[in-house]
Amino acid sequence: MAHEFELSKEIELAATPEQVWDAIATGPGIDSWFMGRTEIEPREGGRGRFTMMGGVEQSTVTAWKPGERFAYRSDESPGGAFMALDYLIEGRGGGSTVLRLVQSGVLGDDWESEYEALGVGWDMYLHTLAQYLAHFPGRTTTGIVSAARPKAGDPEQVWTALTGALELSGPIAQGAPVRLAVEGLPAIEGVVDYAGLPTFLGVRTGDGLYRFIHSGPSRGNALVLGHHIFSDDVDEQTAETAWNSWLDRLLA
Repeated sequence: MAHEFELSKEIELAATPEQVWDAIATGPGIDSWFMGRTEIEPREGGRGRFTMMGGVEQSTVTAWKPGERFAYRSDESPGGAFMALDYLIEGRGGGSTVLRLVQSGVLGDDWESEYEALGVGWDMYLHTLAQYLAHFPGRTTTGIVSAARPKAGDPEQVWTALTGALELSGPIAQGAPVRLAVEGLPAIEGVVDYAGLPTFLGVRTGDGLYRFIHSGPSRGNALVLGHHIFSDDVDEQTAETAWNSWLDRLLA
């Protein structure tokens, strides 16, 4: 049975309201920290399009006040489910900004699992937004790498393999050094910037934000990669092929 919901989040960002607006209300900005690809018609009543791994979601902009408020509402599914997102931007002294978001709508039959995933997911993605604004200001992603494997294995099994590949050992903590060789790509060296196991692991390098996500048993034990690359010489198709081959070897 469908279920109405609402959740809210708040984060203080080391960026100006204008920088935050560009990151949350433009397609290239959103692509630099959020999953998938987003297109936005920049006006109230404009249409939006979100694409991820072959799926497409359409939406309508419901509020457009540059530097202050951006909101949109997805089209309803045949079952009546939809999502609405409302961002409020408040500038603070010293060049910082408080971003508040309220997400609401109607979830499907598995609403409890979906609601929990939304809350945990926003914690990780808002952290990614903060990392993007702090470490890649004025830039937008030059490559988005997405890959997924359903039924990858239970969390302990998958994270053991993944952290081993990243040369991580012991308790995973923010700031831990990471090294990874992906055949066909430059060597990756960075640090853990988000330690959210058993669901999320984030790695930041000098030219990218790498995200590893495990859905958990209730959502099919899928392993999802969502990387945002900022180097000038990235070839998106080559990178995606290399990461898919890496996943095949990791989960063999």
